[in-house]
Amino acid sequence: MQKKVQLKVENVTKKFGGLVALDKVSFEISHREVVGLIGPNGSGKTTLINVITGIYKPDIGQVFFEGKKITGKKPYQICKMGIARTYQIPKPFLNMTALENVAIGIIFRKERRGSLSEAKSEALELLQFIGFPSSRINQKASDLKFLEMKYLEIARALATNPRLLLLDEPFAGLAPPEIDGAVELVKKINERGITIIIVEHVMRIITKLAQRLIVLNFGKKIADGEVKIVINDEEVIKAYLGERISA
Repeated sequence: MQKKVQLKVENVTKKFGGLVALDKVSFEISHREVVGLIGPNGSGKTTLINVITGIYKPDIGQVFFEGKKITGKKPYQICKMGIARTYQIPKPFLNMTALENVAIGIIFRKERRGSLSEAKSEALELLQFIGFPSSRINQKASDLKFLEMKYLEIARALATNPRLLLLDEPFAGLAPPEIDGAVELVKKINERGITIIIVEHVMRIITKLAQRLIVLNFGKKIADGEVKIVINDEEVIKAYLGERISA
């Protein structure tokens, strides 16, 4: 049975002055896929996420989510449609607690505003789901540890109840034991039926998570397919990997 296309990126080009950050990039992603987005620094990965989430408007091309064109919509509109993202550097409200940060996202999501206590109750369940330390939920975000900030960033994205989640280097700066826990969290999120696009540089991590890889280089898509096939692609090895690796 053919999977239903959830996200379609069609011939997207984005320029910044004379720099072509994305050059006629096209692909489709199906519901519940976990797709790794990889490539050298400056290859266009974060720019692509910014185009999908409405931060940048493409100069050429279109983006569709669940059959609806989202090109030109504002980030908050795209978020309400079911697309959420995290940032390489977490961006919580520093003067709010972890619980309040998540509750704000829940309130934003709902058409009819419920009470703050209801939102906090739902936020608590979400923080428990991701494994956030219960003793730290009432700490201000400014006082959180680095790992806690990373988890809070994911919880804030999940608070909007997305059907597509874009993770921009969620494991950057984490120690190996912390990475293992974060990998399991991403798997749990996907098991909830959420499609995931993940930007990651460490191949041993991405090969554990992704069912498919999309590779960018100088703004162009140079490969797209199953992990084992892509990591053995000669152009990918030359442009990014440097050597063959095992999936």
